[in-house]
Amino acid sequence: MRALLLAGGISMAFTLFGTPLFIWLFRRLRWGQFIREDGPQSHQVKHGTPTMGGVVFIIAACAGYFLGKLANFENPTPSALLVLFMLVGLGAVGFIDDYIKTHKQRSLGLGGWQKIAGQLLVAGVFIFLALNLRDSTGQTPISTKVSLFRDLDIDFMALGAVVGLALLILWIATLVVSTSNGVNIADGLDGLATGASIMSFGAFAVIGFWKFNQACGTITENISSCYTTSDPLDLAVVASAIVGALAGFLWWNTSPAQIIMGDTGALGLGGALAGLAILLRTELLLIPIGGLFVIVTGSVVIQRVFFKITKKIYGQGRRVFLMSPLHHHFELKGWAEITVVVRFWIIAGLCVLMGVGLFYIEWIYG
Repeated sequence: MRALLLAGGISMAFTLFGTPLFIWLFRRLRWGQFIREDGPQSHQVKHGTPTMGGVVFIIAACAGYFLGKLANFENPTPSALLVLFMLVGLGAVGFIDDYIKTHKQRSLGLGGWQKIAGQLLVAGVFIFLALNLRDSTGQTPISTKVSLFRDLDIDFMALGAVVGLALLILWIATLVVSTSNGVNIADGLDGLATGASIMSFGAFAVIGFWKFNQACGTITENISSCYTTSDPLDLAVVASAIVGALAGFLWWNTSPAQIIMGDTGALGLGGALAGLAILLRTELLLIPIGGLFVIVTGSVVIQRVFFKITKKIYGQGRRVFLMSPLHHHFELKGWAEITVVVRFWIIAGLCVLMGVGLFYIEWIYG
């Protein structure tokens, strides 16, 4: 418990007091945001705002975790290191994308397939390590089963070693790519993705701590609803470190933002979010907990599919929304940016509450 609080507190202090230094540095390096001309015109004032802010909270989260563990005289666990690997690894993919944008002053960095290739590479290393590393009990961090609140009876390996492993890799890679891109799509307004991510990571911190207290083989060994998750408390510590880092960063990222997280932060957060869901064995629960990211990503899919279908039928594409992702639709309808952000935070909070509520109800009646 002490490591959990220390990790969150240290990382928050780092971003709260250290972000101005990075803002100054990024301005000197001319790492400024490039704004698309076809986007909402109100966004043009953000041109040149320091981007790649994800660097700040990624460093802060890692520092918070390791210093929290050190202060509590504990060693890092494989599960926690895997989540940090996802945070840093996908953050690096985003950093390359952001650097190309700022260096060439254009809205496109890496091509779509190049970005996905980077995400798949990080996901592949994650899967390999998660299947081969073991905790103090000899258990691997990752499971070969699909999970909701815990592992379900759907085991990929029941189809054979080769087919099962291939399907497991495909499943995990899909979760990683879709989650990281979902957070990235939501990062379109000042503070939107940051605030929503705080709630989602906070939910996983609660779930990790709960699973630790209800772990099989401890005080709950006779309860049928106990959990077999590997290193749940340490996963909660990592989630707490990320929450703290984001809370301090939000002070500078809220409207009008003095720094933007960029793809560096968005892809890193999405990777860490997917990693926590996989290692806490709550993969499908990621849908309600990351509900806002699902909604905004869904709006993009709907817009593109509807446009292509109507173009084939009528010869001219039609749109469901004024602009996608969904938050830009409401901006073009005349909503103030801060209004959109706060209302979307409310939606994100309700989704998170639903996810945590379902988790608790399953523990009671499961």
